[in-house]
Amino acid sequence: MKCIDFDAHFGKYAEKWIAENRSRYKNMDAMEEEMPELYLRWLNAKADWLDGLTPGEYFARYENPEELIDLIRAYHDQKVSVPDQLLERIVELGDASVEPLMALAAEGKDRALTLTALNLLIELGSERPLDLCLDIIAGSEAQNELTEVASELLANLGRKAVEPILSRMPDAKKAAQEAFLDVLCNFPGDERIYNYAIDVFRRSYDRRALFASYLGKLGDERAIDTLRDALTLSDLNYLDYIEIVNAIEALGGEVTETRDFNGDPYYESLKKMK
Repeated sequence: MKCIDFDAHFGKYAEKWIAENRSRYKNMDAMEEEMPELYLRWLNAKADWLDGLTPGEYFARYENPEELIDLIRAYHDQKVSVPDQLLERIVELGDASVEPLMALAAEGKDRALTLTALNLLIELGSERPLDLCLDIIAGSEAQNELTEVASELLANLGRKAVEPILSRMPDAKKAAQEAFLDVLCNFPGDERIYNYAIDVFRRSYDRRALFASYLGKLGDERAIDTLRDALTLSDLNYLDYIEIVNAIEALGGEVTETRDFNGDPYYESLKKMK
């Protein structure tokens, strides 16, 4: 299966236009402002390398999303950039694309393919990947681009994701618990989520800044007292201090006391930047 490099063809189109029009512009920045319009013209220009079709209509010929997803695999195998127009066509086909995308994501053979599938499922607003995303996060030893996309998809599902995530929390690894909690903190009003967030902040001495930000996002003002208490800890570093103060203020509280952080590496590095 031949994979046409759309990006390379647009690059040649843009280079030719720049060479022909450079004298009309003061500088390259002025020319770059024309790029969106140039791209639209290219999308709608008949191309001999597409047998007379335009780049914008080329993939519109496909009605079967499985064929398009096979093309994604081929592009990936041949190390050619996947055209945006191909991805857009998959989204245009709507619900018919969900199952083939789920199959692609579930293969697990290549992270890039899984990321592509999950990102398209996010655009489609599908609920189908919920269990798959839970498995991706639960099986990961550390947060990475794949777990971030899986977390975004879970967050987009709204409160439908809360109970399934909470059911995974007790047995989840540390990194997975952090990722799950980051999603859960988008949904205030659940006592279980608040208790998880407060507990992990209190016992995670090396991640206070991160978990303070989670509490700020959760939006439960009851956390203010716990956050205030943390400001008095002798081992508090400057980064933790700043994030805790930000969380208190996000929750409607106020911090008037200041601390001396002279000698703190993060504080000293910031001073040098001023």
